[in-house]
Amino acid sequence: MSRHLLSCDWGTSSFRLRLVNVKDHDVVGEVTSPNGIGAVYSAWQEANADGPLARGDYYRSIISTQLAALTRQTGIDLAGIPIVLSGMASSTIGMQELPYARLPFALDGSHLGMRHFEEQPGFPHEITLISGVRSEHDVMRGEETQLIGLGAAMELSGRDAVFIFPGTHSKHMFVRDGRLIDFKTFMTGEVFNLMANQSILKDSIDQYYQSDFNQAAADAFRAGIRESGTGNILNALFTIRTNQLFDLLSKRENGMFLSGLLIGYEIRDLTRETAAHLVLCGGNNLYQLYKTAIEALGLSGRATIIPSEIVDRAATTGHIRIFENQHLTLNKTNL
Repeated sequence: MSRHLLSCDWGTSSFRLRLVNVKDHDVVGEVTSPNGIGAVYSAWQEANADGPLARGDYYRSIISTQLAALTRQTGIDLAGIPIVLSGMASSTIGMQELPYARLPFALDGSHLGMRHFEEQPGFPHEITLISGVRSEHDVMRGEETQLIGLGAAMELSGRDAVFIFPGTHSKHMFVRDGRLIDFKTFMTGEVFNLMANQSILKDSIDQYYQSDFNQAAADAFRAGIRESGTGNILNALFTIRTNQLFDLLSKRENGMFLSGLLIGYEIRDLTRETAAHLVLCGGNNLYQLYKTAIEALGLSGRATIIPSEIVDRAATTGHIRIFENQHLTLNKTNL
């Protein structure tokens, strides 16, 4: 088995490639790019207009550019090092579409859908492409690999748990007996962006920055959380307008109120999960807001906050675990 692994997390709007030591999980080097799957797919379509160009070859060329950058950074010859690739790379606009794995989904990654690609001339790397997971009414690609990594990093001692991944489309993942049994997607971040930028509320709001999270901002955020418990969200949203009309909040405070309102509605959904332990996976600038919401709703007593540095490495840890399990399976097959 290779001592090193290339861990690639390729999302809709971002690309990250890491060279990692499989034994100690040390990150030897990392390159990132805004060249996500969405932009790459559009560029491939444009390039394909001038003549047939295999999608897989085009996507490998993008990876090769980043491999060259990683080689310059680390001074290491990367030829022959295998790649584990997750995220939107297995979607309809990715390198190759793979079907979703079904629930229940084992956290050791043994139920993953994946496809193995051999080395090719000019591309001396095997690729393991990982698919996503689906339920009856929901889908995800990428978060399942993070969950595998976090499952390896923490001990649940048999407890039911809900892993909370904040984001544009937040995920709540329900885990029991070492298996993902259900998950829900909340369009919290996207609804915030729509309300703040494209609705009648846009002139009532100034968006805050993490450095602006002062006492006034925190108070407005908590007021939004309280409002989330009073009734229908479609009615509550118009409160943003009247807050500004009646000079109740500044525009920046109103932005925090809207954030508290939406996150409050999302987190209140978890108050019905009275037996489950909550695991907040905060690796982005929403971490403090979700932590505040959990505290404000009286849920902190059964919540664990995962440090951001562990969340940041979750996908890579998941890739290593998948790679190791795959290697063991191949060895058993060849015995």
